[in-house]
Amino acid sequence: MGKIRVGILGATGAVGQRFVQLLEDHPWFELTVLAASDRSVGKRYAEACHWILPEEMPERVRDMVLQDCTPGLECELLFSALPSHIAREVEPTFAEAGYIICSNASAYRMEPDIPLLIPEVNPDHTGLIETQRQRRGWSGFIITNPNCTTTHLVSALKPLHEAFGLEKVFVVSMQAISGAGYPGVASLDILDNVIPYISGEEEKVESEPRKLLGRLAGDHIEMAPFQVSAQCNRVDVRDGHTECVSVALRHSASREDIVEALRSFRSVPQEKRLPHAPDPAIIVRDEPDRPQPVLDRLAGDVPGMATVVGRIRPCPLLDWKFVVLGHNTIRGAAGGALLNAELLVAQGWIAS
Repeated sequence: MGKIRVGILGATGAVGQRFVQLLEDHPWFELTVLAASDRSVGKRYAEACHWILPEEMPERVRDMVLQDCTPGLECELLFSALPSHIAREVEPTFAEAGYIICSNASAYRMEPDIPLLIPEVNPDHTGLIETQRQRRGWSGFIITNPNCTTTHLVSALKPLHEAFGLEKVFVVSMQAISGAGYPGVASLDILDNVIPYISGEEEKVESEPRKLLGRLAGDHIEMAPFQVSAQCNRVDVRDGHTECVSVALRHSASREDIVEALRSFRSVPQEKRLPHAPDPAIIVRDEPDRPQPVLDRLAGDVPGMATVVGRIRPCPLLDWKFVVLGHNTIRGAAGGALLNAELLVAQGWIAS
């Protein structure tokens, strides 16, 4: 098929750079548009962007001229790396003008007619797209990916919820500093320290899983009937969010049952072999001291896209507890939105 023209809104920021890096040589998408704030419009990307990724800036984007974040961009699909307060104003103007927006911003995640997607978890929630178009009068549409902490948490919870049912989830996160963007947390605040507060984070982690694991019921999502309690911390790790999780299950399960449910889990992205779908989606480690960010954040056949689970053991308060690790700026941000777009192509929402 011919490549689909895509653009990035907020292309110079940390997540925007991840989009640029992940779209290089993509088999389905061709990056044709980079858009940014007023202060960068008209500049060459290499001039306006302070590149912070360890991978080199792709040569083909260096001389691309940054455009304004307004409709008229020559592409069909947009990846949004905009700050949420800007995304709330800008993204609907593009959807109304007929563009498809795969957004990493939190602005519209919990809107009842906008899909919040993890392709392995709830691919059928794209059924909300027609409802969204009808209610809002848009010819385009917006879909969102969840918070970076939610993404890997729910990826691990999905097979357990499917096999045994969830009643309660307790999670303590240890979140990498890259999750705060660039320049992020001041070095004198985070070095030799743990900051036990991330504004708005616990609310997202407690609400988003219930939508993601909820049931599509016509024109809305019925929230999953379990509760989540979250405590979120910023720690002195560059990349990779670690989460200590305890769950209460509706139906009893042995450790062997839990491991089998996680290891055998496959879903639509793996079955359709989407370009950025990790296979397996979940990697289970048996060592007593894994997963670890330095060793496991890039695990799997598509680096940074898999969820790693380890230390599965009985919980004296609930039923089972385990550790989840995932890369926050790849799968938890740009990579999640990119996989969402690949799902849209596979489902026929985007024509080549």
